[in-house]
Amino acid sequence: MSIAKPSLMNEEEFVNAFAAIYEHSPWVAERTWQGGVDKNADKIDILARLFEQTFLKASKAEQLQVILAHPDLAGKAAIKGKLTKDSTTEQASAGIDQCSPDELKQFEAFNNRYKEKFNFPFIKAVKGSNRFEILEAFKERLENDADAEFKTALVEINKIARFRLQDILQE
Repeated sequence: MSIAKPSLMNEEEFVNAFAAIYEHSPWVAERTWQGGVDKNADKIDILARLFEQTFLKASKAEQLQVILAHPDLAGKAAIKGKLTKDSTTEQASAGIDQCSPDELKQFEAFNNRYKEKFNFPFIKAVKGSNRFEILEAFKERLENDADAEFKTALVEINKIARFRLQDILQE
């Protein structure tokens, strides 16, 4: 299987290669392949746009399921080591795995307030960020309304997917 050439993959190979870029949602890879992957998709920016378009064309209910599939930042799953490999790596890259007990309490409080207000977890592409920036983003985004946060979650999920896609294609 040639990951460098997604256009040469059959559907099974494509889905196997890219199923994890949208958290627990291989249907995004399935629909992207079914929508047509030609030689232009061998360029990462074009392939990323195909994935983004597939995700943004999905129903709001399907998008919400992807949002809900994301773990809390510094949440119980992270503490118990039950995150996906990608989520574990991403959170560690932002130093979330090095939080002090007080910082973990802050994350827990923000996660709870956020989910109480919006009914879905806080989504942020944390690669390239640090835990202090993430805590600040929580404060700022808690001021938003539900529609703005839903749209922000979609943007952030597409950023996460792009980072994951880059990682896969660079392996």
